[in-house]
Amino acid sequence: MRLVGLTGGIATGKSTFAALLRARGAPVLDADLLAREAVAKGSPGLADVVAAFGPEVLDAGGELDRKRMAARVFADPAAREALERIVHPRVRAAMAGEVARLAAAGAPLAFYDVPLLYEAGREGDVDLVAVVWAPPEAQLERLAARDGMGRAAAEARLAAQLPIDEKAARADAVIANDGPESALAAKADALLADLAGGLGRRAPGAPGRRY
Repeated sequence: MRLVGLTGGIATGKSTFAALLRARGAPVLDADLLAREAVAKGSPGLADVVAAFGPEVLDAGGELDRKRMAARVFADPAAREALERIVHPRVRAAMAGEVARLAAAGAPLAFYDVPLLYEAGREGDVDLVAVVWAPPEAQLERLAARDGMGRAAAEARLAAQLPIDEKAARADAVIANDGPESALAAKADALLADLAGGLGRRAPGAPGRRY
C-alpha cells in the first residue's frame, strides 16, 4: 500500500481537500484525531501530560483543555517540545496500526493528513507528499475570518509554521487552492487518477506536479 502525506499550512484548505478525498473513497488517516485520542480522558497519555504540566491543563470535566494547552505551548518552545515527546510517539504507533490494518484489507492507497509533516521531519514516513497551497495573504484573511483573530495574531500563527511556499517547493504534488472551493473537487479527482497511474516522488531538483 502506498501512503501519501497530505499537508499544507493553516487556513490553506487542507481539511476541505481531505474531506473531498474521503468522499471519493480514499482512506484518510487524521493525525490530529490520533493526537486527540492519544490524550483522551483516562488515557496514559493524558496522565503524562498532567504530570508534565500540572492539573491546570484539565477542564472541569477532566478532559485536556486544548485552548489553554495550545496557548501555553505556542508561547513556549520548550513546553511544545515536552508535549510533543509525550504525544508524537503515541501518534506514530497508532498510525502504524492503522496503516497495517488498511494494508491487510487490501487498500492500494491511503493518505496521512499531517498539518506539521515537514516541521516534525516526518516526510520519510510516507511514500510521497501532497501539499495544499494557498497564497499567504489568503491564509491571513481566512484565518482572521475563521477564528476572529486580528492581523498580528494571524501573522504570528503563520510564522510558527514553515512558509507555505517552502512546503510547496519540497512537495511531490501541489494542490493550489487559490480559486473557488468548487475547483478543489476536480483537483482531488486529478490527483487520485495520477496516483492510480503511478505518480511518485519528484526527481531531485524538479518541481512537484501542480494541480
